[in-house]
Amino acid sequence: MTDVKDLVLTIVRPLVSQPDLVRLDVEESEEFMEYNLKVASEDIGRIIGKQGRVAKAIRTIVYSVRTDHSKRIRLNILDDNN
Repeated sequence: MTDVKDLVLTIVRPLVSQPDLVRLDVEESEEFMEYNLKVASEDIGRIIGKQGRVAKAIRTIVYSVRTDHSKRIRLNILDDNN
């Protein structure tokens, strides 16, 4: 779990203008390990990218990580106002 968290933070922090406001919360459900990524409102566009290309690339990398548990990983991108 911490490996995936570190991976997401390592990818996201260089992309945003306010890396200190990046937070990643983990919630566990029956099927998923949900990683809720929160960034500042002005950085949400940088993480999503044009037509969602940056978000898709981040998700592709994160979803390809092999984990010890049988649950699938889900990455949710939220702005800090949520």
